[in-house]
Amino acid sequence: MSYTSEKELPIHEWLYKHLNDPLIFVNEEHLIVRCNPSAVQLMGEVEGSSVDIFFPREKWRHGKESHQVLHLNKKLKGTFHLKSLKLEDEALYAIIIVPVSIPEEHRKILKEWDQVRSEGVVIHEDGVIVDCDSTFAHLFGHEPEDLRGTEVYQLVDRKHHQRVTNLSMNDEESPPIKGMGKNGNAVFVEVVAHRYAQNDLVRVAIVRDVTERVHNEKKIEFMSYFDEMTDLPNRLYFNEILSQAIQEAHGNGEKFAVHFIDIDYFKQINDTLGYTFGDKLLQACASRLKKTNGSTTFVARLGGDEFLVLQRYINSMEEAESHAQSMIDTFKQPVTIDGYDLFTTISVGLSYYPFQGTTVDELIKKADSAMYTVKETQRNSFMSYDTSMTEKFENMLSIETNLRKAIERDELQVHYQPQKSILTGKVVGMEALIRWHHPTRGVVSPSEFIPIAEKNGLIVEIGEWVMREACIQNKQWQDQGHPPVIVGVNLSALQFHQKDIVQRVKRVLKETGLDPHYLELEITESMAMSNEEYIIKTLNDLRNLGVHVSIDDFGTGYSSLKYLSRFPVSKLKIDKAFINENQEQNQAIVKSIIHMSHSLNMKVIAEGVETAEQLAFLKAERCDEMQGYYYSRPLPPEELSSIFTRDHLH
Repeated sequence: MSYTSEKELPIHEWLYKHLNDPLIFVNEEHLIVRCNPSAVQLMGEVEGSSVDIFFPREKWRHGKESHQVLHLNKKLKGTFHLKSLKLEDEALYAIIIVPVSIPEEHRKILKEWDQVRSEGVVIHEDGVIVDCDSTFAHLFGHEPEDLRGTEVYQLVDRKHHQRVTNLSMNDEESPPIKGMGKNGNAVFVEVVAHRYAQNDLVRVAIVRDVTERVHNEKKIEFMSYFDEMTDLPNRLYFNEILSQAIQEAHGNGEKFAVHFIDIDYFKQINDTLGYTFGDKLLQACASRLKKTNGSTTFVARLGGDEFLVLQRYINSMEEAESHAQSMIDTFKQPVTIDGYDLFTTISVGLSYYPFQGTTVDELIKKADSAMYTVKETQRNSFMSYDTSMTEKFENMLSIETNLRKAIERDELQVHYQPQKSILTGKVVGMEALIRWHHPTRGVVSPSEFIPIAEKNGLIVEIGEWVMREACIQNKQWQDQGHPPVIVGVNLSALQFHQKDIVQRVKRVLKETGLDPHYLELEITESMAMSNEEYIIKTLNDLRNLGVHVSIDDFGTGYSSLKYLSRFPVSKLKIDKAFINENQEQNQAIVKSIIHMSHSLNMKVIAEGVETAEQLAFLKAERCDEMQGYYYSRPLPPEELSSIFTRDHLH
């Protein structure tokens, strides 16, 4: 059916027929009214047909000149460049259809690129894919023929659409763009876009898969800002958030609090139940703290068993203290680990912005000072910072700093407290006890510096130094002709749990020349009751070396007769608390320890003996040995020579 009689074309008939590009005219009803010979050759006899079966209307029906690239797989096979124009004063649209051909040499390049490079290549016009290689298509889980004619935006996460738009406007490399694969998985790509040489509207983009790199970067970022064990933010992240809060509060007058939290008796739990159990306890406590805190708080793990909480938007210190108490209360319920219920508590120190600090370091340091004071006094409680704590905390820091220099400056000394046989009255041993003589502080009590050394790990170096000094001194006494005695050295938990502790002891004995039979290592009751298999192996290795092992402070921990019967221990030391405090009430306990030790073929020694009555009781109960001020206080080596020749007690 012809429409020429109804509508004269706004173009010379000769030009119309001899135009090489396919040209069609479409009326307002979307019907094709005329096709030139090139269009007939391409599309067939389609006059009177709806143009919609070939092209979506949004691609050609514009009020002004427009250009579109389409890839069609139905009536028309291939990729086409559409140029459409609504004719003025005419109810017609003129559409020129120009086939877009990818030159053979370019297709060859695509193929070669696909074979040797990991990057993909895509050719698109105004965001519509004209062609692509298989590498690009496979990045998104498709085949190339599936993507031709598809909008690039369909492959890109909505949040990254603007990055794609920016690429279309600029020939430059983009930051990673997040795409979506066919199966819904995230794909991260880097894109370098270039103009297509033969057509200014067409662009070529080189696409590189950087998914693994992005995931690794995110993992590294997570590790930089989060604690791997608990998944809580770490100290670095907390410091940044606290710094940001300080800046905001400086401008708007906001008040907030920093809570410094420590798990009570965590070290003892670790030593008793093992490090694996301790790690699980940390995770459980972290989870409980997260549940207790909400949107106005920020929880982080500082390290070890210490946590930090930033509480924002408060009006008073009482509000902060109320929150601290609520965190303490949540630990009234037991923590369940591996099916066991464990009751634990926390100690909390608080600092308050801006009254107790205006910098990150000040606020954390003062909250730490308050927490440290709670730990020393009552635990399972909270305390707000006050100025009196600064002096005490600075004293602790000073002790820690000076302690690191004490060994090299020869400020540490070893004193020895004699141990006597109650039956014969002769000296049978010496316990090595460390003393610190500071040049300006004077004598620093072990109760002040030993806990600090245990906390910062310096106890390992100090403990090995004491062992070496004690072995040297004992060998020297023997070389001077004194009767050989056993020297006892205390081992810290950190020392004892070193994997090479046996080799360290062996090396010290070899270097000092002391016979292993004259060295006794003292471990605490809680240390002996943790990690049973490791303890038994270590104790057996020490016994095979010839070294004696005793359990110190017996009666204050969680001993099990089953464990004691398996441990190769030669002696139990009764804690002085059972000797000095409420003697009558504790006599039954002391009797039981003595009789149990003898039944297990162990000797028993009582420490802290200060009176004749205490000695008489121990002698009546057949206690083997004693030490205490009743016989001698700890003395420096040069004052002990006369002790070896003294045959009587006191």
